[in-house]
Amino acid sequence: MKISAELTLTPLQDNFEPPIIDFIKKLRESELTVLENPLSTQVYGDYDKVMELLQKEIKQSFENIEHVVLSMKIVKSDRSQYEPHF
Repeated sequence: MKISAELTLTPLQDNFEPPIIDFIKKLRESELTVLENPLSTQVYGDYDKVMELLQKEIKQSFENIEHVVLSMKIVKSDRSQYEPHF
């Protein structure tokens, strides 16, 4: 089953950019489709592979950042090729 996951990592600290960049770079190293925009990062692929990657990288980020929020949405389908029709 294919899924699309949208993530927003928000470190609650002054120097917030390095942990976000590190998180995104680790997601990019996977074989999955990873797209970014200024507000979030999307990961697309097989459910088990996406969830395995997210579990590992979210845990690592939480261990390395003292105060952090992660917002996530998951859609059951691969929406990586979506284009608006308006």
